[in-house]
Amino acid sequence: MPQRAATIVGGGIGGLAAAIALHRRGWRVEVLERAREFTEIGAGISLWPNALHALEALGLAGAVRALGAVEASGGVRDRRGRWLSRTDNAELTRRFSHPLVVLHRADLLRALTEALPADSLRSGSEVSAIRDDGHRLVVEHRKGESRPDLVVGADGLRSVVRRDLWPDTAGPRYAGYTAWRMVTEPLAEPPSEGAATWGRGARFGYTSLPGRRMYCFATASLPAGAASGSSEYAELLRRFGSWPDPIPALLAAVPADAPLRHDLYDLPPLPSFVRGRVALLGDAAHAMTPNLGQGACQALEDAVTLAHCLDGSPDVAAALRSYDLLRRPRTQAITRRSARLGAIGQLSWPPAVLLRDTVARLTPTRATLRSMTPVLNWTAPGAPVTATESERH
Repeated sequence: MPQRAATIVGGGIGGLAAAIALHRRGWRVEVLERAREFTEIGAGISLWPNALHALEALGLAGAVRALGAVEASGGVRDRRGRWLSRTDNAELTRRFSHPLVVLHRADLLRALTEALPADSLRSGSEVSAIRDDGHRLVVEHRKGESRPDLVVGADGLRSVVRRDLWPDTAGPRYAGYTAWRMVTEPLAEPPSEGAATWGRGARFGYTSLPGRRMYCFATASLPAGAASGSSEYAELLRRFGSWPDPIPALLAAVPADAPLRHDLYDLPPLPSFVRGRVALLGDAAHAMTPNLGQGACQALEDAVTLAHCLDGSPDVAAALRSYDLLRRPRTQAITRRSARLGAIGQLSWPPAVLLRDTVARLTPTRATLRSMTPVLNWTAPGAPVTATESERH
């Protein structure tokens, strides 16, 4: 089969993973990224066992795990700091073969870019239009025009690919709350366990990063586009500065210019992730709220599954239909589940909060883990494409 070409629109986690998977199967790939460089502005990222299975299929699980931190345990607390539920990372590993790993998004992105040929990474290449006339795909971008055999739209929540080829579908919908993300400076005594603390219409979570730093995140139920009266850091101190330990100490270790704030959205279910020889992947296909920590995890699953479906198939459109059948039901179910968990976490009516916390406290840990099995118990289709030296031994 002659070498085929793929244009990946979007140089985030899912787009780069798809490029790696296709490149290692003999495709000629280009990744078009509108930013001036391939980098990540975000803070921390959680990689659950299913994401590490996907990275294992790319030969990168060992390298990525070495960049992250693995906590012994974590869980959910109430507004007074009492534990509602706890999870043992060793039990996660026993059940799903990998632990929960947390690392900085920039470190993950760097590991992915280093796995690709430098000449396949094309920054400053914002895409303006995509056409499929039935015979040829045309991608117009700032640096010219591409005519590949396959286009992968991995360009996020407000995808240009989805806009051009799925014009009649509904746009992103606001989840009803905003989020702050931040990373502390190194701490003399970082917490030994991570936790998400549930309040009334607000949450604050933290988890370990390498180098004795902590990744922190917070949410508050606010109208879309609401602005803080002062700095985002001052807003966080006002809202969470009196929450139970160690939250005040963690906020004190956050640089004043570090918090990033984003309103949270998800994507209504699309009727299909594919149109001819064009496929959507990651947030462009199924943007979800971060309540399950599955956004990037599902994008990695998408990338590995897409390449598997295309492997050896001369009919790109038929292969993409298989990809759609495999990915759409799963990702849309996880999107719904994440939205439900977010609604529960953001409850503000006191009787409902009391009921939520009581149910969480009385639910056995084994039941919580069992409920996560459909999400975490995923393995990559087919055999790994490659393996790092450390993974061979």
